[in-house]
Amino acid sequence: MKSCRGWGLGFVLMLVSFTLQAQQAYLQGVVQDARQNPLVGATISVQNKSLTTSSDTQGRFTLALEANRIYIVSVSYIGYKTISQEVQLLPQEKRFVTLELQEVNSQLQEVRVLGRSATDTRDQVSITRLDPRLTQTLPAPFQEFNKILLTLPGVTSNNELSSSYSVRGGNFDENLVYVNGMEVYRPFLNVSGQQEGLSFVNPDLVQDVVFSSGGWQPKYGDKLSSVLDIQYRTPTKAAASVSGSLTGGSVHAEGTAAKGRFGFLVGARHKNATYLLNSLEVEGDYRPKFSDVQTYLTYDLSSEEHRTAYSEPKTQLSFLGSVAQNNYQVRPETRETTFGNQFQTLRLLVGYDGQEQMKYTTYQGSLRLQHDFTSTFRAEAILSGLYSQEREVRDLEAGYRFCDVMPTPGVSSFNKCAGERGVGTRYEFARNRLRASLQTFEIRATWAASAKSQFSGGIKGGNESIRDALQEYSFQDSSDYVFDLRSLNSQQSLSSSRYQGFAQHQLTLDSLKTLTYGVRFHYWSVNRQLSISPRVQLALQYPTLPSWSFKMAAGMYVQSPLYRELRDVQGQLNKDLENQQSWHFITGSEYRFQKWGRPFKLTAEAFYKYLPTVIPYEQDNMRIRYLPNVNATAYAMGVDVRFNGEFIKGEESWFSVGFLRTRENLMGDSTVVRDPQSGEVVKKEPKGYIRRPTDQLLNFGVFFQDHLPNNPTLRMYLNIVFSTGLPFGPSGDINQRSSFPGPAYKRVDIGFSKLITLRGTESAGFGFKSLWLSLEVLNLIAANNVISYNYVRDYNGYTYAVPNYLTGRLVNVRFIAKF
Repeated sequence: MKSCRGWGLGFVLMLVSFTLQAQQAYLQGVVQDARQNPLVGATISVQNKSLTTSSDTQGRFTLALEANRIYIVSVSYIGYKTISQEVQLLPQEKRFVTLELQEVNSQLQEVRVLGRSATDTRDQVSITRLDPRLTQTLPAPFQEFNKILLTLPGVTSNNELSSSYSVRGGNFDENLVYVNGMEVYRPFLNVSGQQEGLSFVNPDLVQDVVFSSGGWQPKYGDKLSSVLDIQYRTPTKAAASVSGSLTGGSVHAEGTAAKGRFGFLVGARHKNATYLLNSLEVEGDYRPKFSDVQTYLTYDLSSEEHRTAYSEPKTQLSFLGSVAQNNYQVRPETRETTFGNQFQTLRLLVGYDGQEQMKYTTYQGSLRLQHDFTSTFRAEAILSGLYSQEREVRDLEAGYRFCDVMPTPGVSSFNKCAGERGVGTRYEFARNRLRASLQTFEIRATWAASAKSQFSGGIKGGNESIRDALQEYSFQDSSDYVFDLRSLNSQQSLSSSRYQGFAQHQLTLDSLKTLTYGVRFHYWSVNRQLSISPRVQLALQYPTLPSWSFKMAAGMYVQSPLYRELRDVQGQLNKDLENQQSWHFITGSEYRFQKWGRPFKLTAEAFYKYLPTVIPYEQDNMRIRYLPNVNATAYAMGVDVRFNGEFIKGEESWFSVGFLRTRENLMGDSTVVRDPQSGEVVKKEPKGYIRRPTDQLLNFGVFFQDHLPNNPTLRMYLNIVFSTGLPFGPSGDINQRSSFPGPAYKRVDIGFSKLITLRGTESAGFGFKSLWLSLEVLNLIAANNVISYNYVRDYNGYTYAVPNYLTGRLVNVRFIAKF
């Protein structure tokens, strides 16, 4: 009977609502700034009526008004001039308006509000929210989205040619990436760096960016280091952009159809690294071509009544698709590397014959159906697929000459080879092929039991199929260009099933305290291991300290092997390999304050990660090889600090610093103990904990913006990255692992831009809106950064580590045209 009364009451309310709607009209629109960027949280109010709403994450809003009446609608936003507009609507009319706010120069009095907005991150640990517009203006060799992450504390990458990054001592394969709630995957590349293509995320399509460097909630998946959560835009009107530079370009278009039900977002990019690669030591014919096309499509399946009353769809079908075609080809010719110190200078000269080529094509697609059963219960189903085909071909012969260089100025042979230490040749052959396909299906649901309690959960299953054929060999003369002769001939196939799931509860204890806890499970059919991962977060504020917030998190994070982790140096698969595990313990605080009438934020976190099970790896030049047959444990600990705010009014900048110590204990390595007098080996002892390949004591990053005081369209962007050296050692020798300290990585990129804006009326429709022009100086200080080493042995049996340097100083020009 209760159910019948409930349905009857709902039916009566629906009839009353329909009657009222017949007398109403709706004002919908978007609030944006002078650059056509949406303003989130703008206040839209009706004068002389208690009717107020706020713009959502896309700047959109909806007001239900009585028809045939005159209203004064006001729009306000902190730091912008308030505008008012007179509105009169006809019955059942739906009018869409675009409201543009202009910045003001007057300082506002400080206002403190206790509580949290939808975009507030004070209730989450290790979370950073970034302005997606900055990713388009950041001076960098390529318009890579990931480069903005390197200025954050705890995030490093000592290679400007790579889109990969390491977080708090983890490796490049330990980072989760989501786009609109759908997980995306990196290619299965054996070699990273200049052979890489574009990162998945397209900056032209991004609306919101959230990055977590540890301790994230159970709803995110099973990796060890970080989560990058990206939201692509849902279009509300027609727009487009074109960008280009000396290293590539992009184009994007967006719009709506079917009376606003259908939205499309399409972007295409092309990256040509020839300009940068020609600045490397190895001279030759570089032909890198990397391209991709992405699309995000949405269709609103909601009823017309719901669409009239609400701005958010009740039922939505969306599709995210990507096709990436990448071709890297190089025919090296010569190389000359001089290294050493003021007392001994050495030079390696190499002549090449042959070529190296890598081709890989990746298709990714996800289909999502989202439905709001009630105002408090939402469910979604996601079907995803990935197909990747990769091919590596190498036929390369190198003849080298290794010599001393005359270091005395004024001598006729100054800076020339004065005596040979070794000569020889090396030949490398490779015919490697890999095919991978993944299919997953996931169901997730969220239920808001009350304003203070929210439950969410989900389950995910998938199949994986990988076929891999490796054929490699190399040989050298007696002088030893490298230490060992390698031969590899292997064909492997792996088919498996993977199941994951989570449940979490977010409880707001009061307006200043939030507790989030839950658990994940993971099962993989290959190693037949079931992993349970409990996680908990606590964020709190005190009424007596309204500017401060405090956070704590602890939890288990599991990463099951995918494929490359199973494959040893001989190409064989270790299918009994255990899942990698990492316990995260994080505590931190956040201080928000006003200075010079502008907002600032200081964030500090201390973390400790214990990895009882970890798969070690070694980096041979730009090739990462896992060591699945070596058992290891590890830990990472450190402190991350970030200070951000409007140092220049209207321009967000930040300074980041991170301190890190990460060590690993490998089972089976040893150190030799010799008699101090005779030099004979007395015994061998385990080495214990040694530096991991990602161990960097200090990481420092700066992103700074400035503009002319009386002309904000003329801007300057500065990007600074400094990291202490990584450890290194000859590959293939576990006892020499991380034996030597590498040099520091330092890089300064600067850009100067001019924004030309054309403001027209709304009736002008689709047309040219703005043009952004930039002149960039990359690697301003011309730092000789080292990415890896080649090992050369001379006639006397001594081995030398010859550095491989990255790119030098370059000038780049870019433009972005918006329509």
